[in-house]
Amino acid sequence: MEYTRLGRSGLSVSRLVLGTMNFGAEASEEDSRAIMDAAHEHGINFFDTANVYGRALGEGVTEQIIGRWFAQGGGRRERTVLATKVFMEMGKGPNESGLSALHIRRAVEGSLKRLQTDYIDLYQMHHIDRTTPWEEIWEAFSVLRQQGKVLYFGSSNFAGWNIAQAQEAARTRHFLGLVSEQSIYNLMTRWIELEVLPAARHYGLGVIPWSPLHGGLLSGVLRKQREGVAARSGKGVWAETLADHRDTIAAYEKLCAGLGEDPAHVGLAWLLAQDGVTGPIIGPRTTAQLDGSLRALDLTLDAGTLAELDGLFPPPAPNGAKPAPEAYAW
Repeated sequence: MEYTRLGRSGLSVSRLVLGTMNFGAEASEEDSRAIMDAAHEHGINFFDTANVYGRALGEGVTEQIIGRWFAQGGGRRERTVLATKVFMEMGKGPNESGLSALHIRRAVEGSLKRLQTDYIDLYQMHHIDRTTPWEEIWEAFSVLRQQGKVLYFGSSNFAGWNIAQAQEAARTRHFLGLVSEQSIYNLMTRWIELEVLPAARHYGLGVIPWSPLHGGLLSGVLRKQREGVAARSGKGVWAETLADHRDTIAAYEKLCAGLGEDPAHVGLAWLLAQDGVTGPIIGPRTTAQLDGSLRALDLTLDAGTLAELDGLFPPPAPNGAKPAPEAYAW
């Protein structure tokens, strides 16, 4: 396993991040425990979850599964860099979502209880809260740091200027501020290259891409359809996206076949090659899927292949090779 620092922090994390959103939803608790054990065996130490995962309002099903796994002992908690999130609705009351000091306090206590731990390594804002002042948010977070309940803080789904807001507000408090940003990022969705990625680099945030294979559309979906094993890509918005981009995806799968590599591995390897990316979040439903993802760590894409991928999935502006605002201003 390869390790890197999480942004400008001193924290060492694996370059593949275990995403747990499927735990309790697509994967049984037994399978979820097996996946986490296998992740440790492979050296993956960075686990990402959220208090809303598990598809049951207010119950934190996924956090509970992880907590019961930790409770088995064997150094499971000590070997894990644990990341969870706050913001989304945990109930129907007026103070059961957002980033108010009240909700942050209640949310962190709930997560700690479900996770059966006394501290969270990385506490991430699941979304920007446009109604709560930064003074209140950083005050609440500083209390958690002083209490030893949280070590580092991160953001998720922030715009570039939100990152700047957060960091400048933290600076006035002489606070470390954010060390990471979790954004959707993959070959098909490259919007963060305009503003978010440059902001993260400037402020020293590690970028943690979610949906690195765009819901499975970059995992060899057309081949899987021919083999009769495609799943989510045949439903709803994924089916519509596939229909809109079928020719491009077909060309992508042909390119990967020419490399002799699985499309999923190429998609992950492309992200690992991007400046500022800490590691993509993989969300396996089985240990076999987890094992397969490791190939991406050994796959180096040469300049010619990277150029071909840019040709198939161009940056998000006519001059996208340049940073914003040059990318769209001239």
